[in-house]
Amino acid sequence: MILSSLFEECLRTAYTHTEDGVDFALKRRGGVLYIFLEDSDGAEDWQSNLDFPAKAYARRGDTIFYAHRGFLKAWESLLPHVEGAVYDGSLKSIVTVGYSHGGGLAVLCHEYVWHEREDLRESILGYGFGAPRVLWGLLSPSLKKRWARFTVVRNIDDPVTHLPPAFLGYSHVGQLLEIGEKGKYPSVNAHRPESILTELKKYEARQS
Repeated sequence: MILSSLFEECLRTAYTHTEDGVDFALKRRGGVLYIFLEDSDGAEDWQSNLDFPAKAYARRGDTIFYAHRGFLKAWESLLPHVEGAVYDGSLKSIVTVGYSHGGGLAVLCHEYVWHEREDLRESILGYGFGAPRVLWGLLSPSLKKRWARFTVVRNIDDPVTHLPPAFLGYSHVGQLLEIGEKGKYPSVNAHRPESILTELKKYEARQS
């Protein structure tokens, strides 16, 4: 899967805006469902971003973990809009993709898909481009396993990917793919989509 193409699609996709201010898109290609989650585009998204005290989360009878409260609230409002598509028995794979605020939601969406579709776990993928940290506290090996196929793409100096701060107990999950060069972009410029896309294409060129 070419990550730069996936990121470009995430940026140009037409999104559905929910009543709670979450923006998503569902796309089906053959047996693959793509769940796209948009970056911050309104006051509600920014309220979620800044509402970062940790909150417990678990389904009935499942292991409890702690996550960014604002993202949990946004995810719980999004869930009814995607669960029907996720349960489709004809699916062969599910890919969750988000940028920035959407990348944070992708962390939780990916875990939900992993939990609910045990039959597809070997073909469930997730990507958070410029994603913030979402999970809080120490995670057991069994919990970490849920994000084994999730990748956070970080343009090294991107400030959003360093929030909430690690010293508050937050951490990334899954694989962390660092691209770009330290000190190349001033401040928030490292988070701009064009900067991430430029560095991602350079990374892919080196890998080819």
